[in-house]
Amino acid sequence: MRKRTETLLPLVLLAAGVLCMCLGAYRGEVTTMFEKAINICLECIGIG
Repeated sequence: MRKRTETLLPLVLLAAGVLCMCLGAYRGEVTTMFEKAINICLECIGIG
């Protein structure tokens, strides 16, 4: 029983992570994420 749980839990968490990434991409949040990442990088090096 314990071996099955140790194998099943990481697979369930991996599937949940992939599902969340696909849902975010479907909602168009990739563009928002990249815009925020660019702003943070520019602020860190003092350009923005």
